[in-house]
Amino acid sequence: MNLPVIRRPQLAVHAALFTLVVLGVAITAFSRASSFEPQVDQAVLDGRMAKSFETHYDQAFPARGFGISLWAAIDYLIFGEAQSGVVLGRDGWLYTDEEFVVPKAAEQQVERNFAHIREVRDQLAAHGVKLVVALVPAKSRVYPEHLRKRKPPAFREGLYAQAEEELTANGIASPDLLQSLISGKRDGPTFLRTDTHWTPQGAAQAAVVVAAALRRMLPVSAEASAGFTTVTAAKRKHHGDLLNFLPLDPYFSRLLPPLDEVSTASTTAAGGDDLLGAAAAPRIALVGTSYSANPEWNFVGDLRQALSEDIANYAKDGRGPFQPMFDYLQSEDYKQAPPRAVIWELPERYLPYDKPPELAAKHEDGHP
Repeated sequence: MNLPVIRRPQLAVHAALFTLVVLGVAITAFSRASSFEPQVDQAVLDGRMAKSFETHYDQAFPARGFGISLWAAIDYLIFGEAQSGVVLGRDGWLYTDEEFVVPKAAEQQVERNFAHIREVRDQLAAHGVKLVVALVPAKSRVYPEHLRKRKPPAFREGLYAQAEEELTANGIASPDLLQSLISGKRDGPTFLRTDTHWTPQGAAQAAVVVAAALRRMLPVSAEASAGFTTVTAAKRKHHGDLLNFLPLDPYFSRLLPPLDEVSTASTTAAGGDDLLGAAAAPRIALVGTSYSANPEWNFVGDLRQALSEDIANYAKDGRGPFQPMFDYLQSEDYKQAPPRAVIWELPERYLPYDKPPELAAKHEDGHP
């Protein structure tokens, strides 16, 4: 969605209207708050009165949510801005701001994460396990045409190529998902417009390239299954995770970009799911983030079909790419029955971070 250009006279009018609305909201808030009557046994200093007042205020003044939405609507419509966490693009495209910021000591952290990747390679190699890194490019790299004025900084622009060079120099297989996802745009979106993730089509496109790279390292097993079948459901509306940073619903929901339409897919073995359960432990393990863990994208299913064999999925949502790998290497599954190969799905945007930004924020707030 192209946002309108607001000229100075219009901006002054909007500012005046906003001032009047805020004044009306304040008067209403004061009148609602004045009706509060504390319990006589509530002490001011022990927090019970404050909690009681907060509950009374929320119940008596539901316009609080309206005020939040109004402020977001003004930022969005007049200034073309949104809350921290999302970057607005053209035509209703949204991007996570993780792709546009450079954290403190980013260069050093990238080098530390490269060292972690080498350590994982060595630990797997000690058990005869091959590694393929599926480096997921940033959405803004695949779809730069929808960006507005804000562009990724120079540090981010060179990050994907830097990571590919590092992996190649260290003998780690890493298929080129960037070109695959760009070329796949001819047949349909490979990333969701209002979400951080790839589309099911983008996941399928990536799976074919990853499977081809793995097959050059791990030939087809004599016990490989007869094949897998993927069934695609009818299109449905998908509420992208980046819409959570635009608190416009329900008062100003018409300002929101239209929802994505997604055709989810599911993959099963030709002989049914029972065949998978009866088989030995898979030769291949998948480790990664929500790009792999979320069944909506069907990445593991597409890999199974492309490779014609089962895959054990150890990807986790909300933990970034490194913690799930460390957890897997310490797991009994790995210790008791190491696979022949590991596919590590690793989004490039996490390379400058010690931990996922959302997880870091929780720790900073004192939560586990």
